[in-house]
Amino acid sequence: MKLWGGRFEKDTDKLLEEFNASIDVDGRMYEQDIKGSIAHAMTLHKAGVLSEEELKRIIEGLNGILNDIKEGKVEFTRENEDIHMNIEALLTDRIGEAGKKLHTARSRNDQVAVDLKLYMRDEIKDILRLLRSLVNTLLNIAEDNVDTLMPGYTHLQRAQPVTLAHHLVAYCCMFLRDMGRLEDCVKRMNVSPLGSGALAGTTYNLDRGYTAQLLGFDGVTLNSLDSVSDRDHAIEFLSAASIIMMHLSRFCEELILWNSKEFGFVEIDDSFATGSSMMPQKKNPDAAELIRGKTGRVYGDLITLLTLMKGLPLAYNKDMQEDKEAVFDGIDTIKACVKVFDGMMKAIKFNKENMRNSAKNGYMNATDMADYLVRKGMSFREAHEIAGKVVKKAIEQRCALEDLDIDILRSFSDKFEEDIYDALDLDKGVHSRAVIGGPAKEMVQMAIKRIKNAVLRV
Repeated sequence: MKLWGGRFEKDTDKLLEEFNASIDVDGRMYEQDIKGSIAHAMTLHKAGVLSEEELKRIIEGLNGILNDIKEGKVEFTRENEDIHMNIEALLTDRIGEAGKKLHTARSRNDQVAVDLKLYMRDEIKDILRLLRSLVNTLLNIAEDNVDTLMPGYTHLQRAQPVTLAHHLVAYCCMFLRDMGRLEDCVKRMNVSPLGSGALAGTTYNLDRGYTAQLLGFDGVTLNSLDSVSDRDHAIEFLSAASIIMMHLSRFCEELILWNSKEFGFVEIDDSFATGSSMMPQKKNPDAAELIRGKTGRVYGDLITLLTLMKGLPLAYNKDMQEDKEAVFDGIDTIKACVKVFDGMMKAIKFNKENMRNSAKNGYMNATDMADYLVRKGMSFREAHEIAGKVVKKAIEQRCALEDLDIDILRSFSDKFEEDIYDALDLDKGVHSRAVIGGPAKEMVQMAIKRIKNAVLRV
């Protein structure tokens, strides 16, 4: 008979039993479920519900089940529906009547709420570790490329010269914000719902603060209805995960472009590329493409949960059983993507010569020419127009701006002098942008140092 079957006269239809069971999904939370049960048992003992001997038997029984699960000696059953009832049934089989007392003052509603929070807290810690590794990988590459010139783009058109280090630091800033969002998510979720019961608390004198302390929570939830129906933390996590995937996807899009023969900026290592079944010459950037593709999958997980929760009245509803599949998929996907991306970046090769040539041939020092004229006393609007006309002349002559003769430049303005060529030097132009956040070497090095220190604190 079901653990909840006292008021039922008929057995559950086999179709509903299969449809209702969640053990295939929530079975992965066995460790958190057992950890929560041990804390609950200790609180029941503190409240006088369990004797010293009963507490000892329950804790020993639960730890024995935990070890057996880890060693693959336990087979969960759909008949017991979910991880909570599977473990309770196993415990009762092993220690008898004491096992039946464990669910006193507890519902599966507050039990699953605490399990999910504990599980997500552990997984977010692991995701932060992976992001920290990725940022350090990018910073290491950046440190070696503070002088590596490349085009900066707007509208995917060559705009102004930057360095590879400057470009990589931009993504480090994104990932640093991502890490902050995950930390904030943990701060808001880190309150214990145990003791809320099904929806209205319990008549037993439970010390909820004691339970929270045992489980590493910062405090307890303040409303039992909200405690069992809240999934904001799951939605917030998937929102943060979606932004992380968006950042990864943007980076992958650039790598895919840079890896093409048309750009030729990078070569993705053979170990992170695949070939074509038909075209022998092909080397496809599949790792980057898959990460770009899986971004939509995590977006879908977020939309699933938002849609799931949007029409639910208080408090718990069975619809909420569907929350874990979306959360678990988001966790699994983002961890796999960050690991693969980190590995791909560790092995990637940058074609610095192609990057420099692309910067040189894109007339990206036109703004420097306009700024030069401004320093000579001209308004920026007039300087902008003259620089545009000079670019047009260089295009006609199929040469770089700095290759134009001084007499040709002076035909556009008598303010041009020989020092214009210093102003048009790409390296000097980049490193003259020495404002905080700019691509100048010392500014990029300062940014790298600050990001390293920030990552250490996460």
